[in-house]
Amino acid sequence: MNAPNLYERLGGEARIRELAGTIFDKHKNNTTIHNRYVDSDRDNVIRLVTEFICNGTGGPQAYSGRDMLTTHRGMNISEQEFVAVLDDIVEALDEHGVGQREKEELLMISWSLKPEIVRV
Repeated sequence: MNAPNLYERLGGEARIRELAGTIFDKHKNNTTIHNRYVDSDRDNVIRLVTEFICNGTGGPQAYSGRDMLTTHRGMNISEQEFVAVLDDIVEALDEHGVGQREKEELLMISWSLKPEIVRV
């Protein structure tokens, strides 16, 4: 019998969409990064983040957004901003009762994207 993948352990698309909404709201209220979200379309960002997480954790959804390097090139995102994003993700995971193993796996995925996000 196959063990559930991270997508399944996170609760599937509906739960990941809820998580993406919480993450967006935290980013919007985080003084370190809120300026990056001033003109963002909340629903579109949540849709893309949901697709990205679902696809990257073993779900069947396709990701329709741009790759991370293209998305972040020229934004000059600092290390401090990157850490603020990770902090928001951790808080959202905690609020949604995500288990320690799943938090660690999702944070490892997020951390692995750093070279495609910071100072590119």
